[in-house]
Amino acid sequence: MGKSYDALKTRLGEIQSIGQAGAVLGWDQRVYMPPKGAEARARQSSILAKLGHEMFVSPVTRDLLAAAEGEKAEFAEDSDELAMLRVARRDFDKSTKVPTSLIVEMTEVCTLGEEVWTKARRDNDYKTFAPWLDRILGLKRQYAKAIGYQKRMYDALLDDFEEGMTADLLDPLFESLKSVTIPLVAAIVARAGRVDDDFLGQECEERLQEEFGRRVLKECGYDFARGRLDRAAHPFCTHFSINDVRITTRYNRTWMTESLFGCLHEMGHAFYEMNGKPEYEGTVLSGGVSLGVHESQSRLWENLVGRSRVFWEHYYPELQKVFAQQFRRIELEAFYRAINRVTPSLIRTEADEVTYNLHIILRYEMENELLEGKLSVADAPAAWNAKMKGYLGIVPPNDADGILQDIHWSGGGIGYFPTYTLGNILGVQWMEKAREALPSLDQELRAGKFTGLYEWLRKNIHQHGRKYPPGELVRRVTGRPLTIEPYVNYLRKKFGEIYGVTA
Repeated sequence: MGKSYDALKTRLGEIQSIGQAGAVLGWDQRVYMPPKGAEARARQSSILAKLGHEMFVSPVTRDLLAAAEGEKAEFAEDSDELAMLRVARRDFDKSTKVPTSLIVEMTEVCTLGEEVWTKARRDNDYKTFAPWLDRILGLKRQYAKAIGYQKRMYDALLDDFEEGMTADLLDPLFESLKSVTIPLVAAIVARAGRVDDDFLGQECEERLQEEFGRRVLKECGYDFARGRLDRAAHPFCTHFSINDVRITTRYNRTWMTESLFGCLHEMGHAFYEMNGKPEYEGTVLSGGVSLGVHESQSRLWENLVGRSRVFWEHYYPELQKVFAQQFRRIELEAFYRAINRVTPSLIRTEADEVTYNLHIILRYEMENELLEGKLSVADAPAAWNAKMKGYLGIVPPNDADGILQDIHWSGGGIGYFPTYTLGNILGVQWMEKAREALPSLDQELRAGKFTGLYEWLRKNIHQHGRKYPPGELVRRVTGRPLTIEPYVNYLRKKFGEIYGVTA
């Protein structure tokens, strides 16, 4: 192996360690840090971001990368080494376009912005958060202009989360989804009486919820020797190595399923981070290749497994033992239908599978309008409510349940939301191929055996990290590009059966 390549790999590993140290601070901020620690945390996080960015874009890294690229002839065509050089070059070229001062300011503002958002949401006080959102949008515009884009400003931000994706590609995809989803929702709402979920609102002790969730995670394959489960205002997953992955959830005493599905969702993310090739540790190939692929893992475990009938054929008797007073008289079929009830709702994270993408499309459209100046921050709550009325037929009673409900904008995650829908679509494509490879998959899930699915995902997706661009990975695994057809068929079949509709 070339000497320059080895030296580059060492340097990139050191830079990644700085980023992981910053991630530790971010995790602590969301889980344990007292509110008054925000100012100091912003300073600490911005210093680490500054050090990492300066080290990455320095002449030393530039020269090592160029020298290592001169050794390409030594590496096989599909080698990890060539993949690492490609990813390093892409990351380097993007990073050198952005001034370190802008990286520092974005880190500082977003760290403080998250704390302002947390209090604003709790107090239903959008006016307090609005100036911070305005400032964050201004910084993201500067970032987009520094990176560059051909048509839409949004493309520069989206590319950070989903390589190769553009607004021009998303627009027709989202229009196709709307054309299917809106009439399907209308047909289901007309038959809403077929499903009752009132019994899910019974009070369930939080300690027992946590114990049950931990048991399910462990049996699905979550390794608590390499991972944690904690509480946070907004569930998330983060990682500092393949052997240190952290997930969080939140507990609702009168809606037990919120915490469990939150656990399953974040567990899917965690599996992706835990199962990369060990030799990728400390390199640019570690971690997920895109947020769409990442979300496909979380949505697959949360919905395609966790909300399936076969999953609950195994776990429902166990749930009835833990919460006997609440569920012993409720039949399995009634429970299965209840956790899959479709109804327009206010909160994205609690949305059912059918209406969920309408929440995403709403945010995607607003992000474009805010970035391009077509919508002001002051007018954003009213625009949010109007879109909720148009897409879901409901209007939030307050901003806490409306425009303030998500953490993403406060943390600078503009361009992130579309990856949730991409994840929904990809999850079904992966599951379709997994069923071909594992004909007895349903029987295994019904028996509470998850090893087959876990290993298929690890082998075909997780272990590759960032080696293949997302589009190439999808083609390698499924034999075709991303397509909504399997996903639409899945929705129509599952919810057609539950509600007796054919829309």
